[in-house]
Amino acid sequence: MRSTAIILAAGLGTRMRSSSPKALLRLAGKPLLWHLLQSCGQVFDRIVVVAGPGMPEIAELAAPHPLVVQEERLGTAHAALAAAAQFGDGPVAVLYADNPLIRPETLHELLARLDPAAGGARAALALLAMRPPDPAGYGQLVLEPGGDAGDSRVVRVVEWADATPAERKEGLCNAGGLSASGPDLLRWLDLVGNENAKREYYLGDVVGLAAAEGDRVVAVEGPFAELRGINTRAELAGAEASLQARLRAAAFETGANLVAPETVFFAADTRLAPDVTVGPYVVFGPGVAVEEGAEILAFSHLEGCRVGPGARVGPFARLRPGTELGAGAHVGNFVELKAARLGAGAKANHLAYLGDAAIGAAANIGAGTITCNYDGFAKHRTEIGAHAFIGSDAVLVAPVTVGAGAFIAAGSVITRDVAPDAMAFGRARQAEKAEGAVEFRIRNKKAREKCAGS
Repeated sequence: MRSTAIILAAGLGTRMRSSSPKALLRLAGKPLLWHLLQSCGQVFDRIVVVAGPGMPEIAELAAPHPLVVQEERLGTAHAALAAAAQFGDGPVAVLYADNPLIRPETLHELLARLDPAAGGARAALALLAMRPPDPAGYGQLVLEPGGDAGDSRVVRVVEWADATPAERKEGLCNAGGLSASGPDLLRWLDLVGNENAKREYYLGDVVGLAAAEGDRVVAVEGPFAELRGINTRAELAGAEASLQARLRAAAFETGANLVAPETVFFAADTRLAPDVTVGPYVVFGPGVAVEEGAEILAFSHLEGCRVGPGARVGPFARLRPGTELGAGAHVGNFVELKAARLGAGAKANHLAYLGDAAIGAAANIGAGTITCNYDGFAKHRTEIGAHAFIGSDAVLVAPVTVGAGAFIAAGSVITRDVAPDAMAFGRARQAEKAEGAVEFRIRNKKAREKCAGS
């Protein structure tokens, strides 16, 4: 039977003081919902996302998975019921978009507890549980005497304020997500009431309903850093720290060298090959791949780019989306590239802006060079051939092509194509006036004296 994940993503960003839905807030450069979709995609046969009305961005992010709209926000059990037609007869897990860091291994375990073939007694309902540093504010799981979370029934969930000292001592808290068979879950959800201060239908109430029927309810415990929820900006920052620690550990596992790991920030999809070296205070935005042996020096920022094998970037370099560096290419300090391709062995070592450009293999870009790619209405391309030499402080006004092996004199403004192996000058002829500096100083001194006397 097919397994199904129901992801609840209808929450607003009210407590975040955000106009965006909470599920669209970002961790490591990606929306919260994106992270959970990635994990669920490795475990479940089918994923269904529950959104609120007027959330087209959630629908776009959820695609190609089906989307169900909870027209009225009447609580988490009500949201899960909105997707009841998608449950089927197999195992169903209900998860929260604001619990984005759940690993696939934990989700596998959540489903395995429903399957007697996986070993151990079959549970009718499995809950995700954690031990937060401060359990106050979380629902406490009360276990039957004589067992632990791994093999003992969960008797009930009690709020911290209502828990006894003995119940608080256990410290095992409800993390929110749960799983059961589709028919069981649907039956319990239909029985959930709204006799509470907010008049809402809470998903956690199915625990008491299942236990009251004599069904086995168990907890699947995971670390707080993985199962933590996100309801405030402070909790978002805490989750970011947890995720960055996980991403740094993964980078080490791939064979990358992080010189000062606590200062490096990754996007969730950053890919580092073996023998990549990353210096201090480097930031990776979404969509970056760095190939074997490349070096990213301190204080560089990369986003939406590919760095070829053995290439060198930085320090203080910025690679913007659409940039590709060939093998052994060099991008130095205070160089910015956007939608630019630097061929193998090409170098732009100092103070340059190269936008919408293709630079051939082994070309050299001098300090202060810029490609003028935008005319106020449209972007235009600059093509620079292999082994070309662009002198310092050159301005290349696109669209323009500099042929292979061509030489552009320093300080030139190039507005027309340059043939291969040609030398181009695009600057005013230098003139010199003998004793001109002396005359200039005398003239200015008299002007100042006149101003002082008036």
